[in-house]
Parts: sequence; structure tokens; C-alpha cells
Amino acid sequence: MRYTEAKEHTPGRLHALFADPYNAFENDTDERQLHLHIALYLLLARPMERGLMTLRVIHGWENGGFEPDDLQHADYAIHNVADFKRAVSTFTQASKDNVALPAARDDLLASPLDDAIANAEADGQTLDEETRTIPARWPAFEGGLALYTLFKMYHRLVYGEDEAYRCTQCYTAQGLREIHEFHLEEGEFALLVPTGKHFASEPSMLVLHESQLDPIERLLEESLPLFQDF
Repeated sequence: MRYTEAKEHTPGRLHALFADPYNAFENDTDERQLHLHIALYLLLARPMERGLMTLRVIHGWENGGFEPDDLQHADYAIHNVADFKRAVSTFTQASKDNVALPAARDDLLASPLDDAIANAEADGQTLDEETRTIPARWPAFEGGLALYTLFKMYHRLVYGEDEAYRCTQCYTAQGLREIHEFHLEEGEFALLVPTGKHFASEPSMLVLHESQLDPIERLLEESLPLFQDF
């Protein structure tokens, strides 16, 4: 089991700005809106301006389901709010036309899980059915802890979470990322950003469930223009 694949509740970029980022976004926190605007500017607006931000819209899980095969996504390069609005329009039109929501051919969990299981078995590890199919058991094989961490992030983004904010470090297909997860009255989303000096040069990602497209569009329209002259 490799605990270096992921670490939850770790210090991240916001710890350099806020004395207590885990409480900075609670509804009863003083200057909560200012904290949110600053976080969005640092973690979202600046990577967008550099051409390093991708919007990932997830869907497919519903009614409590969480099978890896059912989780779908669509990715969009976003450089500004207008790009985000175009992605929203794509999903809105699909719903109006009663057609399948946009989905990429590659999957987020099923294929990486299959690969990790195959590698573990090739190394001589025997995995029973529960270890293969129960996400909490995935950390028993190499790569499984990172997949379990991402699974939990996706699950919280689909089904909700009580904590307003959390920071996790996790290895992804793009490399090591800080996962800044927000569950707010304005909307629920996660920002996956590179660590340290890599922040300014490597790709970042905004992840949200398709049900959050409209509320996050409103949040971005209200927040991002505040920093245009800075």
C-alpha cells in the first residue's frame, strides 16, 4: 500500500494566504466572500489566463450509484468566462434536445482501475472480488489509493459533502496535484492544480457535476471580473 500516492487534509496554496483555510469558506466566517474571490482568482483565473485550465464536467452517476463504468465526463479548454458559458450551452442544448450528454471516449476510473489491477496481478498479488470492486479496498494494490482518492472526490461532487473546503494531494494522470474541493451554497466544484513552482507552467483542471454548471457560471460571472484591473 503506497500512502504517498495521496494525502488528505494537507497544506496547500491557500494555506499561504489564509490562517485557517478550512474555516475560511464557512457561512459564518467574516469576509467569506472575499476569501472565495481570492481563491478563485489564484486557483482558477490565473491558470485560465495562461491557457492552462480545463473544465471537466462529470455525469452518469445517479440515484446513489457509483460504478466506475458509469462515470462519464467531457473536457473543455477554458480561457475565460465566455469559454465556460459555451460549455454550459452545449449541455443545456443536449438536455433540451433530449439527447445524450457530451461524453469523452476515455473513462476516468474504470480503465485506470483495470490497469492497476492487472499490474498488481502481474507482480504476483492475488486480489479477491471485494478488493477489485469495493473502492475502500483499492488502496491494497499500487495505484489504488490514488484511484480511491479521486473516486471519493467525484462521489462528493455528485452527491454532496458537509465540509465547505478540503485540500488533498493526489497523483493523477497529469502528475501530482493539489485538489482544492469546495462545497458551498454558491455551488460545488474542485480545482486540481500543480504543486509548487509547477503551478505556473503545468495544466490545471476545474471539475464539477453537470448539475453545477449554472450556479458556477453565475459565480464566475460575479467573481472573476473583480480582478480584471489587477
